[in-house]
Amino acid sequence: MKLSKVHITKFQSIEDSTEFDVGDVTCLVGKNEAGKTALLKALYRLNPVSESEGAFDVTEDYPRREVSDYEDAVNAGEEPASVVHATYALEPGDIAAVREVYGPDCLRDDNPGLVLHKGYSNEGSLSELNVDDKKAVHYLVENAGLPDPIVTAVRACTSFVEMVDVLAGGEQTEAVQTLTPQLQEISEHGVAHVIYASILHERTPKFLYFDEYYQMKGHDNLDALRNRLASDSLEPADRPLLGLISLAGLDLDKLIDPRRTQALIAKLEAAENRLTQKVLKYWSQNRHLRMRFDIRPAQPEDGPGMTEGLNIWGRVQDNRHMVSTGLGTRSRGFVWFFSFLAWYFKLKQEGANLILLLDEPGLSLHAKAQADLLRYFEEDLKTRHQLIYTTHSPFMVDPRHLNRVRIVQDLSIEGEHDDLPNEEQGTRVTTEILEATPDSLFPLQGALGYEIHQTLFVGPNCLVVEGPSDLLYIQTLSTLLQERGRPGLRGEWTITPVGGSDKVPTFVALIGAQTDLNIAVLIDYQKKDRQNIENLYKRRLLAKRNVLTYASYVDGEEADVEDMFQPGFYLALVNGEFGSSIEENDLRHGHPRIVRRIEEHVKNHPLPDDASFNHYRPARYFAENAGKVKRELSDAELGRFQQLFDALNALLPLGTEARLIDDAEN
Repeated sequence: MKLSKVHITKFQSIEDSTEFDVGDVTCLVGKNEAGKTALLKALYRLNPVSESEGAFDVTEDYPRREVSDYEDAVNAGEEPASVVHATYALEPGDIAAVREVYGPDCLRDDNPGLVLHKGYSNEGSLSELNVDDKKAVHYLVENAGLPDPIVTAVRACTSFVEMVDVLAGGEQTEAVQTLTPQLQEISEHGVAHVIYASILHERTPKFLYFDEYYQMKGHDNLDALRNRLASDSLEPADRPLLGLISLAGLDLDKLIDPRRTQALIAKLEAAENRLTQKVLKYWSQNRHLRMRFDIRPAQPEDGPGMTEGLNIWGRVQDNRHMVSTGLGTRSRGFVWFFSFLAWYFKLKQEGANLILLLDEPGLSLHAKAQADLLRYFEEDLKTRHQLIYTTHSPFMVDPRHLNRVRIVQDLSIEGEHDDLPNEEQGTRVTTEILEATPDSLFPLQGALGYEIHQTLFVGPNCLVVEGPSDLLYIQTLSTLLQERGRPGLRGEWTITPVGGSDKVPTFVALIGAQTDLNIAVLIDYQKKDRQNIENLYKRRLLAKRNVLTYASYVDGEEADVEDMFQPGFYLALVNGEFGSSIEENDLRHGHPRIVRRIEEHVKNHPLPDDASFNHYRPARYFAENAGKVKRELSDAELGRFQQLFDALNALLPLGTEARLIDDAEN
């Protein structure tokens, strides 16, 4: 059975959430105070994994500004308000279980769903299940093993009450005695209710809610823990600790009263190995960690509640730094991740049918660790459970699955929405981007921007250049060379302009953190930039051969991409773009870079219409008019770019070239 729709009303900040769809993974995105937590807590109370946590409380939960009016209405006889309406889709196994008892035609739809609701009466009940009452009951009667005369008499009845009376007046066979209470319950509650209560209720998944308050301390007194477990008074931190003990394959009673020390040590070591493997599979922040467990008699200074009996201590050994620290003293992100895994794996071992509700998972995790968490959701959790989680972090929004996102916002806390009618106030859920506020959209914008950067501007082989003019010249010259049957820049390179030479080192350092990228830099060369360029390889950001400058392919000491052309050809591009008539003899010969000489010239000889000279416009003119001006390119100019492209292509992984040769031969 799968949850497909949710509708929350009259709970804390929620007046009416609107009904929203739920899939295998659903991400509720919104700013702080938007009501994301309220949505999860309300849904959790419909069918919680801990039954004692399933009650709604009018004083605590009903929207505060209306609670007095509501209490008056209930006291006057009005029905308690409903909070959660949840629609579930029955899966083939659920349908088969119903049809086995009530017949192949008992459900009116091929893909039936059921709706459950719960509110301040704290009695969860069925709202809807599309059942054909007559066919269901007739099948039940005909397959109960009743004598034929009774079957005929029952089928002739026009009500369930009549059916019960017929059975009561006939011979009290075992079949009659079995069927009579079933029909009495159907008479009181209806067929749909009985089907849900007797068959579908136990197949309905329970909700597991987890937030930072359930994080374990990493140590506890075993006697006190056992007493809290026996008295059903567990504290939030107890649940992951019990999960930890269970996951480790340990027994709480045997830990408290071990019969043999060596056997206990062996069990603890096995637990350490098992947990280390589980945690490190999805914890890439530090691969040198190992879980440790110790059970010792309490000491007078062990802390409150731990001075008598036996204590269990969880520790994390860092093999790189050769030190161990208490589990509870590790980073909040690590403790959250570890605590969730411990509790979840315990429930998974028990075979619990769960829907996971995670409130701000990974809030304390580094962005890379949040990516690990998303990978864990995708590879492990999604294959076993539905998952609904809240976030306001761009790194917890999977840009590959934006269809999973539901936007959560409360317009009544936005300054420009003070005059909203009551029905539009409070937390609401939407998928309509146009209805979302900028603050609500920010995590999506961040996630999408990061994905665009990764896919559009950064590839497995990334060529970093200074600006868009470099990109235009490189792409156009590569095409012109290929038209002449000469190799251009290979298509495996993704050309990434970064907006100036001063930004190149920072950009390379950032994307270079992704160790699977092949990065090369092609930049202008000026004497003042020499140190910054050398730092790219001296500080081991890149190999020296992956740092190329245009000066290596021209005669001058300094060079921009424009100096790869003959001065006369480049001036033709400038004149064609700006409508000017600058000649080579007009330029001073004191500076090696032609762009600098042109800039000096136009200070005293303005361009037509007082246009400002820049690098980009001649490059754009060249790209748009390549077919017309390509005849003016000399072999020397083409040769320079050919050499440059050959050097860059040589930096591509050998496997890439081999695959291309293979493809060509096949």
